[in-house]
Amino acid sequence: MRIGLWIEEEGRSIDELGAAAKAAEDAGVDRIWFSQRNGWDALTLIAGVAPYTSTIGYAVGVVPVYPRHPLALAAQALSVQALIGNRLTLGVGSSHPHVVEGMLGLSMDRPAAYMREYIEALGPLLAGDATDYAGERLTARGQLSIAGAETPELVLAALGPRMLAIAGELTAGTTTSWAGPEVIEQFIRPTMDRAAAAAGRPRPQVVAGNCVALTDDPDGTRSWIRSRFGAAGDMPAYRAVLDRGGKAGPEETAVLGDEKAVAEELRRFADAGTTEFLFCPVGTEVEQQRTIRFALDYAASS
Repeated sequence: MRIGLWIEEEGRSIDELGAAAKAAEDAGVDRIWFSQRNGWDALTLIAGVAPYTSTIGYAVGVVPVYPRHPLALAAQALSVQALIGNRLTLGVGSSHPHVVEGMLGLSMDRPAAYMREYIEALGPLLAGDATDYAGERLTARGQLSIAGAETPELVLAALGPRMLAIAGELTAGTTTSWAGPEVIEQFIRPTMDRAAAAAGRPRPQVVAGNCVALTDDPDGTRSWIRSRFGAAGDMPAYRAVLDRGGKAGPEETAVLGDEKAVAEELRRFADAGTTEFLFCPVGTEVEQQRTIRFALDYAASS
């Protein structure tokens, strides 16, 4: 199982983020992940941070597809790919109704059907091929040529059965949120594997993104997670995966405790079929720094 590290980007400068990325690379972390939220544009941020490193992979988890046409996203992703020496993993996702409909004023009708069209149009463009795609709701005609850009790895944030089937059939895999090892083993992994096998594709990746804290106060840290991320439990896609795992909220999916407890939970994720565990450090500032050091040490020793 590979180790990824989510780096908090909000309120931080390029120099600060570059230093954090270099430390992760030196420790043996496989990939650095940045989020697309309400600050830095994640792909642009990767282009800015990558020169501080030389070998580590970069991933965006994830770019919401509704605001960006496949031609526009492919052009940006391939530009970043060329600039950073072909180390990019492009993660895409649907986002949530309160963002797509509430903030952007766009329709989120039948998101899985739209996502299938989007990826069918995006895939050839990322490979540098011409596309003449005309779907029910999406049209993409054209071709991109960016010198030095190889086809970036494409993953889809998926939690429901239809999205997971698309991820297995059309992409390299999925990145999850709030999914424990039991949900990965019993639902996410077999759903994607069936779709990939039917399409004649290799076994897909499962990148499990979870809150982690090296802490002597798990209950206090769960309260912190509930106050920071509890609203995610009201979002339909997250609510469904939490219910599938029998969890009341995001705080119940966190990996918390001492080094032994966290390492044992990582083994559960690996045994469930997780191919990359994405550390998302949480808690107090002291706890987050301890967690980052543990992630770096774990990567260096695994």
